[in-house]
Amino acid sequence: MAYIDYYKILGISKDASSDEVKKAYRKLAREYHPDLNPNDASAKRKFQEINEANEVLSDPEKRKKYDEYGENWKQAEQFNGKSNFEGKTNNDFDFDFDFFENLFHGRESRKSRTSPYRGQDYTGEVHLSLRDAAQTHQQTIEVNDKKLRITVPAGVANEQQIKLKGQGGKGSNGAPNGDLYLTFVIYPDPVFKRDGDDLYLSVDVDLYTAVLGGELIVDTLDGKVKLKVQAGTQSASQVRLKGKGFPVYKQDGQFGDLIVTYQVRIPTQLTEKQRKLFQELQQLSK
Repeated sequence: MAYIDYYKILGISKDASSDEVKKAYRKLAREYHPDLNPNDASAKRKFQEINEANEVLSDPEKRKKYDEYGENWKQAEQFNGKSNFEGKTNNDFDFDFDFFENLFHGRESRKSRTSPYRGQDYTGEVHLSLRDAAQTHQQTIEVNDKKLRITVPAGVANEQQIKLKGQGGKGSNGAPNGDLYLTFVIYPDPVFKRDGDDLYLSVDVDLYTAVLGGELIVDTLDGKVKLKVQAGTQSASQVRLKGKGFPVYKQDGQFGDLIVTYQVRIPTQLTEKQRKLFQELQQLSK
């Protein structure tokens, strides 16, 4: 088995902390995610390498085995019966017993080789945009070369984890299958900021509308709405739109609010006539 330098793949040092591993993985996963590079086969391969490196280096036990056994770390991992799914770890339990007898000085008996083993638990990440996370939808993931269709409920939170019982590795000799643990990673949205079930939106208001009042058209997750701007609106003031926020997880028909923040734009290029009018207003205000 060829040695793969997972530290090099993530661009980190061997003494990198768990937070540094996570940060490096998130950055690279966003860059090479297949959804963002649909026609780039090399990006897909790179994404798979990044996932494999992360699943090993983010798990203290796996990382210890990888550092200790090098190219043989997967055999040591299979011996302990635990795995993450995205690295394509074999779940057929085809152990190399000669290797382990030499490695552990023959301490495992022949009897233990046929003992029941619970299937491996798998962990992985499901990457979503904010707008995808706002809708209940189905998504296909791949678990050890097996495609699995899951339903993503509307309202899932960033880094929320769910367990799919029995969807992990196959148990041996009558033992139960392992479970699949999925963590949702939700990308930041360029328009909306999310805080729990509420959404925040910043909109520009021209000076004249802020002073005199008027109307604005603003975006929501389900379309555009018209807002009435009160005369004398101050910059950084907010209005709350009830029920126009993010759907509440597993509560049909329940939504958070949309908080709109007004940013008053001051004109920077005035005509001579406009400047004189502002000067007149300044004099009148005195």
